[in-house]
Amino acid sequence: MGVESSGNGTPEAGRAEGLIEAQEKAIALFAEVEARGLVAPGRGEREAGDLVRDLADEMFGTTRHWHKRIVRSGPNTLAPYRENPPDRVIGADDIAFADFGPIFEEYEADFGRTYVFGDDPVKHRLLHDLPRIFDAGRAAFAADPDITGRRLHAEVERLAAEAGWSIGIWHAGHLVGEFPHETNEGARAESYITPENDTPLRRTDRAGRVCHWILELHLVDRERGFGGFYEQLLDLA
Repeated sequence: MGVESSGNGTPEAGRAEGLIEAQEKAIALFAEVEARGLVAPGRGEREAGDLVRDLADEMFGTTRHWHKRIVRSGPNTLAPYRENPPDRVIGADDIAFADFGPIFEEYEADFGRTYVFGDDPVKHRLLHDLPRIFDAGRAAFAADPDITGRRLHAEVERLAAEAGWSIGIWHAGHLVGEFPHETNEGARAESYITPENDTPLRRTDRAGRVCHWILELHLVDRERGFGGFYEQLLDLA
């Protein structure tokens, strides 16, 4: 993969192609997760996560994930990434999400989706709002060539509040690339879509490579006690 697998001759085109191919495999993986009902009522979160892990190996020979595998349901969907709530069985009228970071060849994917079981209209509204707000955030990025992490975060926060949701984590996305992706030690904010990041998202990293981004939405309703999750590539499609 990378430059060697790209027919268009430039290293950057090869990197973009590698990230897109990794995401396409993640999309296929999650489609099969849904087809097989791996995240479903009656199943424990850890069990569901292990089944998704095994499916990635079955479909693509993928055994490495660059961040911890997450399946959360009910009140556990309020917990930010760094927390590790106790394992929980998914309920019949529950909401759940999966967040996985499989590595395909040397490229990282980062992909998350939400599932709603039962007829709760507010949970279904969140399920509908997540991709809609993602698309609006991506449109804001596309419309502003100089957009910074701060400005995109503010727009995502505005879109969420307009729909009646809060942002459940301290950022709205991050760098992605070859494993392990670039993290600016000592300037951590520049690696995330966060209020502290005043640098343009369209830039190069310290090695001179184009920065590529994940847009990550964790939207919550703390009063009702649940949240949802949606993430994929921001700047490549």
